[in-house]
Amino acid sequence: MVDLTALLADLTGESDQLDALVTGLPPAAWTRPTPAAGWTIAHQIAHLAWTDHVAALAATDPTSFYASVTSAPDPSRLVDDGAEEFLAPPADLLDRWRTGRAALAAALAAVPAGDRLPWYGTRMSAASMATARIMETWAHGEDVAEALGVARTPTARLRHVAHLGFRTLGHGFAAHGRALPTAPVRVELTAPDGSTWAFGPADAADRVTGPAVDFCLLVTQRRHRADLALVADGPTADAWLDVAQAFAGPPGAGREPRAGATA
Repeated sequence: MVDLTALLADLTGESDQLDALVTGLPPAAWTRPTPAAGWTIAHQIAHLAWTDHVAALAATDPTSFYASVTSAPDPSRLVDDGAEEFLAPPADLLDRWRTGRAALAAALAAVPAGDRLPWYGTRMSAASMATARIMETWAHGEDVAEALGVARTPTARLRHVAHLGFRTLGHGFAAHGRALPTAPVRVELTAPDGSTWAFGPADAADRVTGPAVDFCLLVTQRRHRADLALVADGPTADAWLDVAQAFAGPPGAGREPRAGATA
């Protein structure tokens, strides 16, 4: 059984870490561009606030959640429009994000065991939703940290992101219009504390190895694989690193290799 209480505690921890980065920033800093094209630091926080809001709707009022999807003027701009909708002066935006994430945690804690919540193109348990929110908060936190020139210390919370990245192997292929692979893949990652996180059959011929933080950067599409110390052995593993995507929805644009990187 997944411990939802522990997951929600880790979601709080991840949110608090990002909150500490942006609390006290002067207003001008909120307009600083991040690696996501067209998005400032304010957009990143507004996106998290919007996503927490719609996730809470999914947990408490599925009818309103579906209405928010079907009423979108342009579904392809749903994420960008959501961020724009939730933009506000820094103090108001911070308050909106803090209030919304607290409401989401309470909503997820109250979801009856076995219930599955509607989401974009799928349904998920409260535990899966909490895991997805950890992933999103960490990934957008990376964009904010990069914009501020801050190097964050990886934590054990990355295991949630890594596990989600492994579980969504099939989604990455499907989102890119590729046939689902039949060969299993073994993933062995070096955790921040030096231990090993392993997912998949131990005897799988296809394997991905490397630092856990690099794998998480890949599956959240925060870095191009050419910039990461990940090794893929086998055709399925190699193809996966080109399409890996831990988040729901259509294929993300990804990031271009940095200067001097080689695929």
